[in-house]
Amino acid sequence: MTQPRAEYPRPQFVRAEWVNLNGEWQFEIDRSDSGLERGVRERELEGRITVPFAPESALSGVEDVDFMEAVWYRTTVTVPQEWAGKEAVLHFQAVDHDATVWVNGTEVVRHRGGFTPFSANLSEVAKPGEEATIVVRARDTHKGPQARGKQSQLYFNHACLYTRTTGIWQTVWLEAVPTVHLKRPRITPDVAGSSFHLAVPVSANKPGLKIRATLKDADGVVTTAEVRADLDLAPRLTLPVPTDRVRLWDTTDPHLYDVFLELIDADGNVIDTADSYAGLRSVSVNGQAILINGKHVFQRLVLDQGYWPESLMTAPTEEALVKDIELSIAAGFNGARLHQKVFEERFLYHADRLGYLVWGEFGDWGSGVGHTGDDNQQPTASYVAQWLEAVERDYSHPSIIGWCPLNETHQLLHDRITQLDDVTRAMFLATKAADSTRPVLDSSGYSHRVPETDVWDSHNYEQDPAEFAKQMAGLKENQPYGNLGGPEGRPISQPYNGQPYFCSEFGGIWWNAEKAAAGKTGNSEDSWGYGQRVADEEDFYVRFTGLVDALLDDPLMFGYCYTQLTDVFQEENGIYNFDRSSKLDVPRIQAAQTRPAAYEKKD
Repeated sequence: MTQPRAEYPRPQFVRAEWVNLNGEWQFEIDRSDSGLERGVRERELEGRITVPFAPESALSGVEDVDFMEAVWYRTTVTVPQEWAGKEAVLHFQAVDHDATVWVNGTEVVRHRGGFTPFSANLSEVAKPGEEATIVVRARDTHKGPQARGKQSQLYFNHACLYTRTTGIWQTVWLEAVPTVHLKRPRITPDVAGSSFHLAVPVSANKPGLKIRATLKDADGVVTTAEVRADLDLAPRLTLPVPTDRVRLWDTTDPHLYDVFLELIDADGNVIDTADSYAGLRSVSVNGQAILINGKHVFQRLVLDQGYWPESLMTAPTEEALVKDIELSIAAGFNGARLHQKVFEERFLYHADRLGYLVWGEFGDWGSGVGHTGDDNQQPTASYVAQWLEAVERDYSHPSIIGWCPLNETHQLLHDRITQLDDVTRAMFLATKAADSTRPVLDSSGYSHRVPETDVWDSHNYEQDPAEFAKQMAGLKENQPYGNLGGPEGRPISQPYNGQPYFCSEFGGIWWNAEKAAAGKTGNSEDSWGYGQRVADEEDFYVRFTGLVDALLDDPLMFGYCYTQLTDVFQEENGIYNFDRSSKLDVPRIQAAQTRPAAYEKKD
């Protein structure tokens, strides 16, 4: 059997010595989370599962979609003998939601959050040549505030909420590292200064240590820099790019430079190396404009949920990640809002190399305790921690041109500061502190709680193009469309303050030819969408073009995000079917989008 998802999971910080642990593991569902008391941790488990696919998915071999308060995993591996003199680090790319890991009976790590990676150094429990029995318990309650993204809290899928993901859903792997080693670098492009700035933490600042960084392109070495690594916790280097070697990263030429890192000891020996890459790209704000490399690039984004019918939030293959980007570009989009989940890092790697613009988002849905009220959103402090882990993981990817920590946090404004206000401000400020190079949108769509948010947006699913154009026409008067949403028009957002503005969700045109032929015109359990279903496929193109035209013709609109790339389960408003097969005449969709936008004519 071919190993599932065998590719290297961390493409922007690569070491040569690693072992992929995906494949068959022992598995057991713990419906009531009583397994620890029952001794499950100490014994063999009753079932089997294919990691990294979630037990709810078909590719896992389990395909159980009922609620699971906890699940258990167990496997035994041998740490390679050839790693002698080094330490083994066990990595989990993502486990949903609260994970505890034991190795050879000793707890080595625990982690909260279903979207971000965590690791454990095994040097105290399993040395090279020794066996390591790995036991994982993942807890994933469906009740109470928890960052779930689009996972349904009801037994059935409904509306725009889908089958749950529990437990391990991304690659598990072992890596060999020296006792003193490099940690993941932060790579900051500096277009104005024609250089890259690197911050490279090390595990220990031993006397005499140095870091050497080498920048390369297709013609060979561009520049090399070296700095002491025994003075600063995160040594910093600058890699200047000579004028004749400057090649900016953008959607038409997604050029990537190779970055090679070396850690050198006091005797001049190279004790650790890692490969990375970087794109020379800038993002700036000028009034209502977001500029990429100083240019007005209209962002034709699509909402990408990142679900597959056979594997849910996990891409079934590496090729599936690439295909989604290629399908999007074929339809005329140049980027995506990665909606309500933190995507696998392999997706960002392909976005980097294909020149695909990305807004990074957190899967915050699950904090609501009701639809609209004075205090109905209850995000916890762990939201901030989990989001910061995502920003740190993805900081160096040039494809990411903006951050959006929250989405549709629908709550009325009043004169009392709420938990939502606190957490929204904390996530906004934390993002700004972690990354000063990209704009931050405090919360997409509904409750803008931060007056100084870098970007302001709205979600508008009006289906009549003429009415949509009328509603979206206020930007020139500094009164753009906003989501009121509350009873009697009570506000849920701080007022617009002249920021760059885009309609970050629109369209969602509901269409399924087979069901239309069967006479279905209203929402049902197996078919859901926004507004009135189009009469036929031709009506789809007329509506799509009309909606897109209203935004392309606004010279102050820096972009839009169409809902959505594919159908997802019962939500049938995609450009493609859920299985990625053809649904529409894609060249007509592309033609409607790729005519010059009024915003682009400013250059």
